[in-house]
Amino acid sequence: MQEFNFDKLTDRRGTDSYKWDVAENELPMWVADMDFETAPCVREAIEERAAHGIFGYNVVPDAWYAAYQNWWETRHHLHIEKDWLIFCTGVVPALSSMVRKLTTVGENVLILTPVYNIFFNSIVNNGRNVVQCPLKYAPLPSGKEGEAAAGGASQEYEIDWTAFEQALSNPQTTLLIFCNPHNPVGRIWTREEIARVGELCKKYHVLVVSDEIHCDLTDPGKEYIPFASVSDACRENSITCIAPTKSFNIAGMQTAAVFAADPAVRHKVWRGLNTDECAEPNSFACGVAIAAFSQGAPWLDALREYLFENKQAVRQFLAERLPKVHLVPSEATYLLWLDCREYTADSVALAEFLRRETGLFVSEGAEYGRTGEPFLRLNIACPRARLEDGLERLATGLGRWQ
Repeated sequence: MQEFNFDKLTDRRGTDSYKWDVAENELPMWVADMDFETAPCVREAIEERAAHGIFGYNVVPDAWYAAYQNWWETRHHLHIEKDWLIFCTGVVPALSSMVRKLTTVGENVLILTPVYNIFFNSIVNNGRNVVQCPLKYAPLPSGKEGEAAAGGASQEYEIDWTAFEQALSNPQTTLLIFCNPHNPVGRIWTREEIARVGELCKKYHVLVVSDEIHCDLTDPGKEYIPFASVSDACRENSITCIAPTKSFNIAGMQTAAVFAADPAVRHKVWRGLNTDECAEPNSFACGVAIAAFSQGAPWLDALREYLFENKQAVRQFLAERLPKVHLVPSEATYLLWLDCREYTADSVALAEFLRRETGLFVSEGAEYGRTGEPFLRLNIACPRARLEDGLERLATGLGRWQ
């Protein structure tokens, strides 16, 4: 495998970084933004485009469609027709646009919590009702007990099917925003789980928007299952949001895609994205996606190995130094979900205390729904030395908290 230097401590202060717009003594390990320089092929594409010197209006080239199609066909075993794909400037703008276009004011949008906090914003800011269906925090299946013994939690998350069907059966519920893989709990949903979600949503006439932006950040040897790949019901009753931005650390490039197999649904999505003016690429948006999906696989695979090693380092640290912090088993994303209930049920107060006392800036679990209150979310997508600094700050802060 080609060598890439993920240990490099790139200084991001003074670069107008949202993540690093913090005090000098603070260490941000919160927002989903990696501290790694992007893949060399992406940088080369940016430099080549910048060298041209003219940055006018842009079209979406055929190579952009082909890059997405080839990546999902070869890497995720899903065939996507070219005309299913629509360019958009980001997954979050797309989510908000689809909430506006596919539902009406006062209707219910269902989410499985704890879940990405911006889902709440996209729903509430557009006058729709958030319906939280809490995931079950269930006993770990047999065969995974070793994770608990090695500092992992003795529980993992699963769908509460009774509560889920009850929420879907309300005629006011018209849309499900599904997170696959799930942020922040790190679950890769199984084919059986996705099929059941699809069948129930079809039964109750609830459209599914599947946010799959973290899909390429699975542990080595693990594969995610695209929602649309599982069954006819899933494919025809869903829209999927995908992008290279999380995987290749290029969120600032404003490049993403949605796809929908059903032509009537796709037309509504296309109409909404264009009405909201988030369907036109900037001068770099298509080129970085083409480069990432056409040439970035070796870098991404090396990144996944490095992130997995970071996860193991966290697990070992917690087992040895902070055994009362329970790490929820994670198969995907670089965001770890820490169960801190043996310290407190108030993650807001705990996160504020850690930042004030040690400079460690993490996300409070309460942001992700009411069931997230005893948790913290930790971003481990950083060089090992920075991770070790963060873990030491966590230990210091929790020691002072006690």
